[in-house]
Amino acid sequence: MNTATQRNNVKVIGAGEKTLLFVHGYGCSQNMWRFMTPNFEQDYKLVLIDLVGSGNSDESAYEKQKYSSLKGYAADVVELCQELGLEKVYYIGHSVSSMIGVHASLQAPELFEKLVMIGPSPRYINQGEYFGGFDKEDIEELLETLNSNYLGWSSGMAPAIMGNEERPELADELKNSFCQTNPEIARHFAEVTFMGDDRQYLDQVTTPTLILQCQSDVIAPLEVGEFMANSIQNSTLKVLNATGHCPHMSAPEETSQAILQFLN
Repeated sequence: MNTATQRNNVKVIGAGEKTLLFVHGYGCSQNMWRFMTPNFEQDYKLVLIDLVGSGNSDESAYEKQKYSSLKGYAADVVELCQELGLEKVYYIGHSVSSMIGVHASLQAPELFEKLVMIGPSPRYINQGEYFGGFDKEDIEELLETLNSNYLGWSSGMAPAIMGNEERPELADELKNSFCQTNPEIARHFAEVTFMGDDRQYLDQVTTPTLILQCQSDVIAPLEVGEFMANSIQNSTLKVLNATGHCPHMSAPEETSQAILQFLN
């Protein structure tokens, strides 16, 4: 039986006393934090992971039933924190992993000192007065395209998600990351991510939280960041000058500085 550390391909760098735990977004891997990590490794211990089914994680650990909810991924985060003996962790999650951080902090609040959410969304589908950015038909069409032509979906979605058209190499990296993911797992994770609704958990979060929002983001519009900030007690919303859904890649300095200001 593999340990949690092996299962999630955990890497530890830096020599600081306080721990930053970096958790990547959908279709990505821990490698995408590399633009930011130099800004932290002098003063912090950095723990980087791959979610099961992503990056170089142990794909054999993937259980469809367990990962039919973000709570399954959150349980992995809690388990590996306990295995590594981590305490008072600063959790940094991108996109869907922001919500995984919500669930992890509710499962084991004593483990987490602060939460940082980059481009979070508790629900992508519009409902009543809630604006998530997508109609249900949009998401159903997105998932249908993903099911029928995953490589084509990856090529089309990566530039839209990344934004920053003047830097096509960033979209290429995201597309390549999508294409390296097992399509069956990618389809299931997309369904869990885009069809989910975690709004009911936000007001239960007591951990101090920073919400980082890009000024223009097709995946998580500004209204979603404002909803998050209004729903989570003891939270701060910071709107970055960056655009797109991946400021840790497109604007690593600005993103790092916002995080450091919050942590200090």
